[in-house]
Amino acid sequence: MTRKYFGTDGIRGTVGQAPITPDFVLRLAHAVGRVLRRSEARPTVLIGKDTRISGYMLEAALESGFNSAGVDVILLGPLPTPGVAYLTRAQRASLGVVISASHNPYPDNGIKFFSAQGTKLPDAWEQEVEAALDEPPVWADSATLGRTRRLDDAAGRYIEFCKSTFANDLTLRGLKIVVDAAHGAAYHIAPKVFHELGADVVAIGCAPDGLNINHEVGATHPDALVRAVRANRADFGIGLDGDADRLQMVDADGRLYNGDELLYLMAADRLARDENVPGVVGTLMTNMAVEQALVRRGVKFVRAKVGDRYVLEELQRQHWLLGGEGSGHLLVLDRHTTGDGLVSALQVLQTCVRSQKSLAQLLADVPLFPQVLLNVRLNTGQDWKANEALERATREVQAELGDDGRLLVRASGTEPLLRVMVEARDAQQASRCAQRLADAARAG
Repeated sequence: MTRKYFGTDGIRGTVGQAPITPDFVLRLAHAVGRVLRRSEARPTVLIGKDTRISGYMLEAALESGFNSAGVDVILLGPLPTPGVAYLTRAQRASLGVVISASHNPYPDNGIKFFSAQGTKLPDAWEQEVEAALDEPPVWADSATLGRTRRLDDAAGRYIEFCKSTFANDLTLRGLKIVVDAAHGAAYHIAPKVFHELGADVVAIGCAPDGLNINHEVGATHPDALVRAVRANRADFGIGLDGDADRLQMVDADGRLYNGDELLYLMAADRLARDENVPGVVGTLMTNMAVEQALVRRGVKFVRAKVGDRYVLEELQRQHWLLGGEGSGHLLVLDRHTTGDGLVSALQVLQTCVRSQKSLAQLLADVPLFPQVLLNVRLNTGQDWKANEALERATREVQAELGDDGRLLVRASGTEPLLRVMVEARDAQQASRCAQRLADAARAG
């Protein structure tokens, strides 16, 4: 069954345009509430949000929709997406709800859900909700309406959880760390986590005004973090996105490290401590150098479709713990049920503290392959898979690259674009091969 509203990470769009309107969001919450009540007499849901100005409006609509279906609500206020996942589990709630459009600009917003176990919900649940949306509402009578209260210490509880994932015998004392929260949900949390573990913290991107989330700051715009690390002569920079489930890091030299490199580092740290790492999950976009480095160390590597949802599904299928994307969604399943930028940063920092080595030293043997990504616009109805010129060029490029490179041609899931990616040890070869594929795609 095709989903009408749910995408790969909840429901997302531009505020004021369907489906991100207060009337739809009220109906959505009512439908979710009715689904919950099929298996539970008096469900309780937690609602957290990022710092977008539209969060107030959508929060009120969700609250009304849930209450009207006889569901109790606990408001968490601004809180990172992984913080909502943690508190849903810790509070034994029926469901966690996040109002956020993650790394998107402020005019966008979205709704995503977590199960009682703090995990993303399966397609079947989303399909059940969509079916309930097509049914007429069944309003609870006054005696059975849901109630709402606020959890005033939500941020403090989540801060303590994050700190608990850092080794008890280690400290961040002596380190200066720049923390960039992208003017998002971790603005009042991220600086405290690192400060309370002993670091000297310089905070940027921690002054939200409702309109500046992700604007020229954070994990998706790391130039501000690089400049701040250099200007403050800091040891590390921590870059989060608007809902703090992504991570990018910067070292003392101002060098940026992406999710692929940080994922390898976390696996290598466990191997150095004689822990069993049977395998790691990346995506179709994970740099080939990381795959080769892991395989050299006897660690299996599996690629999932792009999206942390698919990485998690593959980890669960394989019964492994570590996975992630170059964008900075990193999963450490023996620390948290979902991707968490703060928890991931602490895993990396404890590796550096324990080894007394810099990120550059720890990753010296894993130079990333040059990766070239080109976008080719598709015409309406164009069947790129039937393009014989592209098929021929793909075979020829793959033969030229051999074992020292790879290519990926895929359609975008959100735009009418064909994404062409080529990796090779030689940057010029990667660029030449990518252009050759793009030209073939256009010719078709």
